Amino acid sequence: MSGTKGTSRRSGRIHHLNCGSLMTIEATYDGPPPLNAVCHCLLVETARDGLVLIETGLGTDDIHRPQTSLDPEWTELTQPALRPAETALRQIEQLGHSASDVRHIALTHLDVDHSGGLPDFPGARVHVMAAELAAAEAEAPSLRYRPAHWAHGPRWETYGHHGEGGAAPGTAGGDTWRGFAGVHQLTGVRDELLIVPLGGHSAGHAGIAVRDGDDWLLHAGDAYFYHREIATHAPHSHPLMDLVQLNAQVDERLRIANQERLRDLAAGEVAGAGRITVLNAHDPWDYARLSGSGTAREHAGTGRPA
Repeated sequence: MSGTKGTSRRSGRIHHLNCGSLMTIEATYDGPPPLNAVCHCLLVETARDGLVLIETGLGTDDIHRPQTSLDPEWTELTQPALRPAETALRQIEQLGHSASDVRHIALTHLDVDHSGGLPDFPGARVHVMAAELAAAEAEAPSLRYRPAHWAHGPRWETYGHHGEGGAAPGTAGGDTWRGFAGVHQLTGVRDELLIVPLGGHSAGHAGIAVRDGDDWLLHAGDAYFYHREIATHAPHSHPLMDLVQLNAQVDERLRIANQERLRDLAAGEVAGAGRITVLNAHDPWDYARLSGSGTAREHAGTGRPA
């Protein structure tokens, strides 16, 4: 499932990109058809700072050299389609831009399916939580962290440094946004784009919030995997995707607490101006709804407003 949709915003447009189709999954209720899990990325056109790519999905090297770039166990588990047309680079070129137009990349974390496209944009500044970069450099190579994705020497911009002001890891410094502490504006970006600590899935997992006119989009990465996890009525996880979620988590208590906070945020129960649309990295039904790539049947019964 590929395709893009641009939504209007005061300073430009936001495009929804699927940068890596994965295994086919079924919904936990009747209505939506089986779909491939996705790597849901956002491309933000800013007024003065070029393109900002939120997540990269799988990159060109992953497609052409998966045996060296990706972990074999991960590939067997997730069954990536490895389509060149789905790389962020190829889709950005289809929109009439070049790799050099991507001046910033904001990552929720450094797992393979979120950072694989980094080498395709060697000139970009890469924004990530400091704890995440430290964990990736210490643990790689592993199933989740692949050093080939940062072997080109990215221009890192890190946030939430340990010991900053005596704060807890991941929330050092920064501001409070919608009840979340340790939130930072992306350095060098004048539009409102925020990195929001959302720990639990990985050592320095975060969300990326984008101002969209009077409203916001919050890309929550892998803070949850399935739209019904943050539904207000009978929330539940996806049995297959939950296996990945439980195996990868580093702090279950924190992960679940952040899911509860995201549920309140999505339901509009957190004070603040503007509606917040919360999305995650891999849910294909949310991607279909937000990108406009699916049918009405695919969108039916998601428990989320269309």
